[in-house]
Amino acid sequence: MTAAVVIYGTNTCGYCGAARMLLTRKGVAYEDILVNNEPELRREMVHKSGRTAVPQIFVGDRHIGGYDELAALDASGELDRILGGK
Repeated sequence: MTAAVVIYGTNTCGYCGAARMLLTRKGVAYEDILVNNEPELRREMVHKSGRTAVPQIFVGDRHIGGYDELAALDASGELDRILGGK
């Protein structure tokens, strides 16, 4: 079973787009929470991640971090394990 993936981001952020493309390329479904012009959603993101920059990516209850962390996990093969062997 694949863990739920959530991306907090904006529609103008290049790193957000790169994270979406990486997950799409891997065939991973994700919830895309756009925080631009949504102060409550941005506060939720900061509360959950402790960070103000986007994207902030979660797999299940695990905070992955931003795009750089996601890409590093993918390059090492660890992302597949975290996603549940997908």
